[in-house]
Amino acid sequence: MLSLVLWHIQFRVLFMKYRRFGKQGFKVSALGFGVMRLPVIGADHSNIDEPKAIEMIRYAIDHGVNYIDTAYGYHGGKSEVVVGKALKDGYREKVKLATKMPTWTINSQADMERILNEQLSRLQTDHLDVYLLHGLGKDRWEKLKGLKVLEWGEKAVADGRIRGLGFSFHDEFEVLKDIIDSYDGWVMCQILYNYVDQDRQAGTRGLQYAASKGLGVVIMEPVGGGALAVNPPKEIQAIWDEAETKRSQAEWALQWVWNHPGVSVVLSGMSTMQQVVENVESASRSGPRTLTDKELQLIEKVRQKYSEYGFIGCTGCRYCMPCPNGVAIPEIFALNNLHFTKRGDRNLEQEVVKKYMETVGKENGAKNCKKCGRCEELCPQHLPIRNLIGRAEFVFERPRP
Repeated sequence: MLSLVLWHIQFRVLFMKYRRFGKQGFKVSALGFGVMRLPVIGADHSNIDEPKAIEMIRYAIDHGVNYIDTAYGYHGGKSEVVVGKALKDGYREKVKLATKMPTWTINSQADMERILNEQLSRLQTDHLDVYLLHGLGKDRWEKLKGLKVLEWGEKAVADGRIRGLGFSFHDEFEVLKDIIDSYDGWVMCQILYNYVDQDRQAGTRGLQYAASKGLGVVIMEPVGGGALAVNPPKEIQAIWDEAETKRSQAEWALQWVWNHPGVSVVLSGMSTMQQVVENVESASRSGPRTLTDKELQLIEKVRQKYSEYGFIGCTGCRYCMPCPNGVAIPEIFALNNLHFTKRGDRNLEQEVVKKYMETVGKENGAKNCKKCGRCEELCPQHLPIRNLIGRAEFVFERPRP
C-alpha cells in the first residue's frame, strides 16, 4: 500500500503547474515554499528542527516546487541558515531563491552592503534570484529612497549578487501604485492576499495593477496565517458542504488565490511534512479561472460569514515580539480565532478557554498589556493590537460563574 501511495505522489508531480514570473524569462511553480514557519524544537522560535526542515524543503523541490522565499529575520535569523543547508547537494540549481533586506534596520548603504553579504554567506550562495525590500509602506519607502536604495540595488544587480530587485508590501493601494510607478527596474512585488482580505492593503486592485505592469506577483498569507485552515464553525461548514467538489479549508483558500490569472506564485509557510505533501497536491490541481461561478459564490458567502465573526487577521509573523510586558500576542490571537470557530458550542468554547490558561496563562496573558503601542508600530498588518488584546482579555480572562 505504501508503495502505491508513493507512486501516486510521484505521478502527481508530473502535473505541478508553473506560471510566468512577470516579465522575467522564466516560470515558477504555482506553490512557493515560504520559509518562516518551519518546525521548531520547544518554545524557542529560532530553534529550528533542522533535519525535519531540510527534509520538507527538499521534498517540495523534488516534487516540483522551484521558488523558495525567506528573509533576514525569519526564525530569529536561522531561516536563511537552514535554507542554505537544504540547498546544498545540487538543490540550489533547481530553484529561484528569494530573500529580503531588513529595511527597518537600514540607515546607510554600508548597512545594505553588509547585510546582503551576510545573507549570501548564510545561504551559501553567490547570488540571489530575487532580493526584496522587506515590508515597504509609505514612510519606510521614503526613508529608503533618501538612502538611494535603488542606486545601491542596481550596483548589486550589475555585479551579479542580485538577479532581480523587488519588494514586499504592507500599506494601501495608492502607496503600492506609487512604489511601482517610481522605478522601472522592479521585477516583482509580494502582497498579502486571501479571500477574506481581498480588499485589504494592496488587495485585488494592487494585484491587477502590478500584473499589468509586468511584475511577477507573489502572494503571501493565502490562508491568513493558518486562520482559514482550521476547522470552521458549523455555519461555515454548512456552506462548504454545498460544494460538489470537496476540498479542505486550506485548499479552498489556496485555489481561490490560484484562480486569479495575475498571480505568479503562492507562498505557503509550511510547518509539517503533511502540509507540504497536501499543498504540492493542491498545486497540481490549480489553474487560472478554474473555479466555477457556483464555487466562487460559496467562497463569497464564507467570506461574509468570517467578516461577521470578526476574525483577527494576525498572520503569526511575530514581528511584534517580544512584548516588553510578556504578552504572548500571536498565541492569544490564534486562540481567539480558534474560539470563534467553536462559536455556539459552550463546551468547545470552554475547551479553548482552558487551553488558553494552560498555554498562555496569567504570566503571558492579555491582562499584562500596558497599551504601550510598541507592537502596533511593528505590525506589518497595521492591526489595532491594543484593542484586540482587550477583546481577547474579555473572552479568556473575564470572571466566570
